Amino acid sequence: MIVRMNDVIKRYNGDRLALDYLNLEIKKGEVVGLLGPNGAGKTTAIKAIVGLLAVDEGTISVFGEKQNGQNRQLRRRIGLVTQDVTVYEDLSAYENLRFFGKLYGLKGEQLKARIEAVAKLIGLSDRLHEAPKRFSGGMKRRLNIGCALLHEPELIIMDEPTVGIDPQSRNYILEFVKELAKQADTAILYTSHYIEEVQAISDRVYIIDQGHIIAHGTVKALIEKMQGDQVMAITVKHPAKATVLTLKAIPDIKEVSLEGDTYQIVTEPGVSVLDKCLALLAEQTITDVSNQQANLEDVFLMLTGKTLRDGAVD
Repeated sequence: MIVRMNDVIKRYNGDRLALDYLNLEIKKGEVVGLLGPNGAGKTTAIKAIVGLLAVDEGTISVFGEKQNGQNRQLRRRIGLVTQDVTVYEDLSAYENLRFFGKLYGLKGEQLKARIEAVAKLIGLSDRLHEAPKRFSGGMKRRLNIGCALLHEPELIIMDEPTVGIDPQSRNYILEFVKELAKQADTAILYTSHYIEEVQAISDRVYIIDQGHIIAHGTVKALIEKMQGDQVMAITVKHPAKATVLTLKAIPDIKEVSLEGDTYQIVTEPGVSVLDKCLALLAEQTITDVSNQQANLEDVFLMLTGKTLRDGAVD
Protein backbone atom coordinates (compact mmCIF):
# COMPACT_ATOMS: atom_id res chain seq x y z
CA MET A 1 0.00 0.00 0.00
CA ILE A 2 1.49 3.36 -1.07
CA VAL A 3 -1.15 5.70 0.39
CA ARG A 4 -3.88 5.12 2.96
CA MET A 5 -6.18 7.93 4.17
CA ASN A 6 -8.39 6.82 7.04
CA ASP A 7 -11.35 8.96 8.24
CA VAL A 8 -9.50 12.17 7.42
CA ILE A 9 -11.16 15.44 8.45
CA LYS A 10 -9.94 18.90 7.48
CA ARG A 11 -11.72 22.12 8.43
CA TYR A 12 -11.08 25.65 7.21
CA ASN A 13 -11.88 28.68 9.33
CA GLY A 14 -12.84 26.42 12.19
CA ASP A 15 -16.08 25.04 10.81
CA ARG A 16 -16.05 24.67 7.01
CA LEU A 17 -15.44 21.01 6.18
CA ALA A 18 -13.05 20.50 3.27
CA LEU A 19 -12.52 16.77 3.95
CA ASP A 20 -15.26 14.85 5.74
CA TYR A 21 -14.18 11.39 6.98
CA LEU A 22 -12.35 10.79 3.71
CA ASN A 23 -11.02 7.28 3.02
CA LEU A 24 -8.75 6.57 0.05
CA GLU A 25 -6.11 4.00 -0.87
CA ILE A 26 -3.47 3.87 -3.60
CA LYS A 27 -1.57 0.66 -4.27
CA LYS A 28 1.75 0.11 -5.97
CA GLY A 29 1.53 -0.19 -9.75
CA GLU A 30 -1.90 1.40 -10.26
CA VAL A 31 -3.34 4.63 -11.63
CA VAL A 32 -6.06 6.05 -9.38
CA GLY A 33 -8.35 8.75 -10.73
CA LEU A 34 -9.81 11.34 -8.35
CA LEU A 35 -12.92 13.08 -9.67
CA GLY A 36 -15.00 15.75 -8.02
CA PRO A 37 -16.90 18.94 -8.79
CA ASN A 38 -15.40 22.33 -8.00
CA GLY A 39 -14.72 22.72 -4.28
CA ALA A 40 -15.14 19.01 -3.58
CA GLY A 41 -11.80 18.69 -1.75
CA LYS A 42 -9.49 17.19 -4.40
CA THR A 43 -6.65 19.69 -3.98
CA THR A 44 -6.98 19.61 -0.19
CA ALA A 45 -6.64 15.82 -0.26
CA ILE A 46 -3.53 16.07 -2.45
CA LYS A 47 -1.88 18.63 -0.16
CA ALA A 48 -2.59 16.39 2.83
CA ILE A 49 -1.03 13.36 1.13
CA VAL A 50 2.12 15.30 0.22
CA GLY A 51 2.37 16.75 3.73
CA LEU A 52 1.80 20.37 2.75
CA LEU A 53 -1.34 20.60 4.87
CA ALA A 54 -2.05 19.33 8.37
CA VAL A 55 -5.38 17.57 8.94
CA ASP A 56 -7.61 17.93 12.00
CA GLU A 57 -8.57 14.29 12.50
CA GLY A 58 -7.87 10.88 11.00
CA THR A 59 -4.61 9.38 9.76
CA ILE A 60 -2.62 9.41 6.55
CA SER A 61 0.14 6.91 5.87
CA VAL A 62 2.50 7.13 2.89
CA PHE A 63 4.84 4.22 2.18
CA GLY A 64 3.72 2.77 5.49
CA GLU A 65 4.80 5.82 7.51
CA LYS A 66 2.59 8.43 9.14
CA GLN A 67 2.41 11.61 7.09
CA ASN A 68 2.80 14.57 9.43
CA GLY A 69 4.52 17.01 7.07
CA GLN A 70 7.82 16.72 8.92
CA ASN A 71 9.35 13.69 7.19
CA ARG A 72 11.48 15.01 4.34
CA GLN A 73 12.37 11.49 3.26
CA LEU A 74 8.73 10.86 2.38
CA ARG A 75 8.65 13.92 0.12
CA ARG A 76 11.75 12.69 -1.70
CA ARG A 77 9.74 9.64 -2.79
CA ILE A 78 6.83 11.74 -4.17
CA GLY A 79 6.62 13.63 -7.46
CA LEU A 80 3.99 16.40 -7.53
CA VAL A 81 2.77 17.85 -10.82
CA THR A 82 0.79 20.98 -9.90
CA GLN A 83 -2.14 22.65 -11.69
CA ASP A 84 0.01 25.71 -12.32
CA VAL A 85 3.15 25.42 -14.44
CA THR A 86 6.01 26.00 -12.01
CA VAL A 87 9.04 26.27 -14.29
CA TYR A 88 11.33 29.28 -14.65
CA GLU A 89 10.54 30.97 -17.98
CA ASP A 90 13.95 32.60 -18.47
CA LEU A 91 16.05 29.54 -17.67
CA SER A 92 16.58 26.93 -20.37
CA ALA A 93 14.71 23.63 -20.13
CA TYR A 94 18.01 21.97 -19.19
CA GLU A 95 18.64 24.51 -16.43
CA ASN A 96 15.11 23.98 -15.09
CA LEU A 97 15.62 20.22 -14.94
CA ARG A 98 19.04 20.63 -13.32
CA PHE A 99 17.64 23.04 -10.71
CA PHE A 100 14.81 20.74 -9.67
CA GLY A 101 17.12 17.72 -9.75
CA LYS A 102 19.49 19.41 -7.30
CA LEU A 103 16.57 20.17 -4.99
CA TYR A 104 16.10 16.42 -4.68
CA GLY A 105 19.78 15.84 -3.96
CA LEU A 106 20.91 14.69 -7.41
CA LYS A 107 24.34 15.77 -8.63
CA GLY A 108 27.20 14.96 -10.96
CA GLU A 109 26.84 12.14 -13.46
CA GLN A 110 23.66 10.87 -11.81
CA LEU A 111 21.94 14.24 -12.37
CA LYS A 112 23.20 14.47 -15.95
CA ALA A 113 21.95 10.97 -16.74
CA ARG A 114 18.53 11.64 -15.22
CA ILE A 115 18.14 14.91 -17.19
CA GLU A 116 18.89 13.07 -20.43
CA ALA A 117 16.49 10.23 -19.55
CA VAL A 118 13.66 12.54 -18.51
CA ALA A 119 14.13 14.83 -21.53
CA LYS A 120 13.72 11.81 -23.79
CA LEU A 121 10.69 10.65 -21.80
CA ILE A 122 8.88 13.99 -22.15
CA GLY A 123 9.95 14.48 -25.77
CA LEU A 124 12.12 17.57 -25.29
CA SER A 125 15.62 16.22 -25.99
CA ASP A 126 16.05 18.53 -28.97
CA ARG A 127 14.76 21.64 -27.14
CA LEU A 128 16.74 21.43 -23.90
CA HIS A 129 18.74 24.60 -24.52
CA GLU A 130 15.70 26.77 -25.24
CA ALA A 131 13.84 28.82 -22.64
CA PRO A 132 10.27 27.75 -21.78
CA LYS A 133 9.00 31.26 -22.64
CA ARG A 134 9.40 30.14 -26.26
CA PHE A 135 7.49 26.90 -25.71
CA SER A 136 3.86 26.14 -26.45
CA GLY A 137 1.53 25.50 -23.51
CA GLY A 138 1.77 21.76 -24.09
CA MET A 139 5.58 21.80 -24.07
CA LYS A 140 5.61 23.78 -20.83
CA ARG A 141 3.28 21.21 -19.29
CA ARG A 142 5.60 18.39 -20.37
CA LEU A 143 8.61 20.20 -18.86
CA ASN A 144 6.61 20.74 -15.68
CA ILE A 145 5.95 16.98 -15.51
CA GLY A 146 9.62 16.23 -16.20
CA CYS A 147 10.74 18.36 -13.26
CA ALA A 148 8.63 16.17 -10.97
CA LEU A 149 10.13 12.93 -12.30
CA LEU A 150 13.86 13.57 -12.04
CA HIS A 151 14.27 11.81 -8.69
CA GLU A 152 12.37 8.71 -9.90
CA PRO A 153 9.47 9.05 -7.43
CA GLU A 154 7.51 5.99 -6.38
CA LEU A 155 4.31 8.03 -6.04
CA ILE A 156 3.41 10.54 -8.77
CA ILE A 157 0.55 12.96 -8.11
CA MET A 158 -0.77 14.77 -11.17
CA ASP A 159 -3.21 17.58 -10.35
CA GLU A 160 -4.95 18.76 -13.54
CA PRO A 161 -1.85 18.23 -15.75
CA THR A 162 -3.64 19.01 -19.04
CA VAL A 163 -5.35 22.30 -18.16
CA GLY A 164 -5.31 24.83 -20.99
CA ILE A 165 -3.47 22.85 -23.66
CA ASP A 166 -4.35 21.71 -27.16
CA PRO A 167 -5.81 18.23 -27.90
CA GLN A 168 -2.56 16.96 -29.45
CA SER A 169 -0.53 17.84 -26.35
CA ARG A 170 -3.26 16.36 -24.13
CA ASN A 171 -3.09 13.06 -26.03
CA TYR A 172 0.71 13.07 -25.71
CA ILE A 173 0.49 13.50 -21.94
CA LEU A 174 -2.16 10.76 -21.62
CA GLU A 175 0.00 8.31 -23.56
CA PHE A 176 2.93 9.38 -21.42
CA VAL A 177 0.95 8.61 -18.23
CA LYS A 178 0.03 5.19 -19.60
CA GLU A 179 3.72 4.47 -20.15
CA LEU A 180 4.58 5.62 -16.63
CA ALA A 181 1.89 3.33 -15.25
CA LYS A 182 3.57 0.31 -16.82
CA GLN A 183 6.46 0.74 -14.40
CA ALA A 184 5.54 -1.78 -11.71
CA ASP A 185 6.96 0.22 -8.80
CA THR A 186 5.13 3.44 -9.62
CA ALA A 187 1.73 4.55 -8.32
CA ILE A 188 -0.11 7.51 -9.87
CA LEU A 189 -2.90 9.70 -8.50
CA TYR A 190 -4.51 11.65 -11.34
CA THR A 191 -7.12 14.42 -11.18
CA SER A 192 -8.70 16.08 -14.19
CA HIS A 193 -11.72 18.13 -15.26
CA TYR A 194 -11.87 15.85 -18.31
CA ILE A 195 -13.66 12.68 -17.24
CA GLU A 196 -12.73 10.92 -20.48
CA GLU A 197 -9.06 11.25 -19.46
CA VAL A 198 -9.65 9.55 -16.13
CA GLN A 199 -11.74 6.86 -17.80
CA ALA A 200 -8.97 6.17 -20.33
CA ILE A 201 -6.05 5.74 -17.91
CA SER A 202 -7.36 4.77 -14.45
CA ASP A 203 -7.36 1.33 -12.86
CA ARG A 204 -9.67 2.63 -10.12
CA VAL A 205 -11.61 5.84 -9.61
CA TYR A 206 -12.72 7.73 -6.51
CA ILE A 207 -15.56 10.24 -6.82
CA ILE A 208 -15.45 12.93 -4.13
CA ASP A 209 -18.15 15.45 -3.31
CA GLN A 210 -18.38 17.85 -0.36
CA GLY A 211 -15.23 16.37 1.15
CA HIS A 212 -16.14 12.70 1.26
CA ILE A 213 -15.97 9.77 -1.12
CA ILE A 214 -19.39 8.97 -2.57
CA ALA A 215 -18.28 6.12 -4.84
CA HIS A 216 -15.16 4.22 -5.81
CA GLY A 217 -14.15 1.20 -7.84
CA THR A 218 -12.99 0.25 -11.31
CA VAL A 219 -14.40 2.21 -14.23
CA LYS A 220 -16.29 -0.89 -15.33
CA ALA A 221 -17.83 -1.42 -11.88
CA LEU A 222 -18.91 2.22 -11.61
CA ILE A 223 -20.52 2.19 -15.03
CA GLU A 224 -22.36 -1.01 -14.14
CA LYS A 225 -24.08 0.99 -11.39
CA MET A 226 -26.06 2.59 -14.21
CA GLN A 227 -26.83 -0.66 -15.98
CA GLY A 228 -30.35 -0.47 -17.32
CA ASP A 229 -30.56 3.32 -17.30
CA GLN A 230 -31.06 4.97 -20.66
CA VAL A 231 -28.88 7.85 -21.84
CA MET A 232 -30.26 10.08 -24.59
CA ALA A 233 -28.45 12.93 -26.33
CA ILE A 234 -30.40 15.74 -27.99
CA THR A 235 -28.41 18.38 -29.90
CA VAL A 236 -29.92 21.79 -30.61
CA LYS A 237 -28.87 25.03 -32.29
CA HIS A 238 -29.95 27.36 -29.48
CA PRO A 239 -29.32 25.68 -26.10
CA ALA A 240 -30.28 27.33 -22.82
CA LYS A 241 -29.04 26.42 -19.33
CA ALA A 242 -32.44 27.22 -17.84
CA THR A 243 -33.95 24.39 -19.89
CA VAL A 244 -31.98 21.83 -17.87
CA LEU A 245 -34.22 22.36 -14.84
CA THR A 246 -37.34 22.20 -17.01
CA LEU A 247 -36.25 18.86 -18.47
CA LYS A 248 -35.41 17.54 -14.99
CA ALA A 249 -38.99 18.20 -13.93
CA ILE A 250 -40.33 15.65 -16.45
CA PRO A 251 -41.34 12.42 -14.64
CA ASP A 252 -38.97 9.43 -15.16
CA ILE A 253 -36.00 11.68 -16.03
CA LYS A 254 -33.26 11.02 -13.47
CA GLU A 255 -30.64 13.59 -14.47
CA VAL A 256 -29.91 16.19 -17.18
CA SER A 257 -26.76 18.08 -18.17
CA LEU A 258 -25.89 20.47 -20.97
CA GLU A 259 -22.57 19.83 -22.69
CA GLY A 260 -21.97 22.46 -25.37
CA ASP A 261 -25.10 22.34 -27.51
CA THR A 262 -26.16 18.83 -26.45
CA TYR A 263 -28.52 17.85 -23.63
CA GLN A 264 -27.53 14.56 -21.96
CA ILE A 265 -30.68 13.01 -20.49
CA VAL A 266 -30.66 9.97 -18.18
CA THR A 267 -34.00 8.19 -17.79
CA GLU A 268 -35.47 5.23 -15.99
CA PRO A 269 -35.15 1.95 -17.92
CA GLY A 270 -38.01 0.97 -20.17
CA VAL A 271 -39.71 4.37 -20.28
CA SER A 272 -40.01 6.80 -23.18
CA VAL A 273 -39.88 10.53 -22.64
CA LEU A 274 -38.66 11.38 -26.12
CA ASP A 275 -41.91 13.00 -27.24
CA LYS A 276 -42.00 15.25 -24.16
CA CYS A 277 -38.35 16.25 -24.60
CA LEU A 278 -38.79 16.98 -28.31
CA ALA A 279 -41.84 19.12 -27.62
CA LEU A 280 -40.01 21.07 -24.93
CA LEU A 281 -36.92 21.64 -27.11
CA ALA A 282 -38.70 22.33 -30.40
CA GLU A 283 -38.08 26.09 -30.25
CA GLN A 284 -34.33 25.53 -29.83
CA THR A 285 -34.09 23.86 -33.27
CA ILE A 286 -33.20 20.17 -32.77
CA THR A 287 -30.42 18.91 -35.05
CA ASP A 288 -29.74 15.41 -33.72
CA VAL A 289 -31.17 12.78 -31.38
CA SER A 290 -29.32 9.63 -30.32
CA ASN A 291 -29.14 6.99 -27.61
CA GLN A 292 -25.77 6.38 -25.95
CA GLN A 293 -23.99 3.83 -23.82
CA ALA A 294 -23.48 4.97 -20.23
CA ASN A 295 -19.95 6.19 -19.43
CA LEU A 296 -18.08 7.51 -16.40
CA GLU A 297 -19.39 11.04 -16.99
CA ASP A 298 -22.97 9.74 -16.71
CA VAL A 299 -22.07 8.05 -13.40
CA PHE A 300 -20.51 11.29 -12.11
CA LEU A 301 -23.57 13.30 -13.10
CA MET A 302 -25.93 10.82 -11.48
CA LEU A 303 -24.01 10.82 -8.20
CA THR A 304 -23.27 14.53 -7.86
CA GLY A 305 -25.88 16.24 -10.05
CA LYS A 306 -23.02 18.41 -11.37
CA THR A 307 -20.65 18.57 -14.30
CA LEU A 308 -16.90 18.82 -13.79
CA ARG A 309 -16.36 21.76 -16.10
CA ASP A 310 -18.70 24.24 -14.44
CA GLY A 311 -16.87 27.17 -12.84
CA ALA A 312 -13.31 27.47 -11.61
CA VAL A 313 -10.86 24.68 -10.94
CA ASP A 314 -10.95 23.19 -7.42
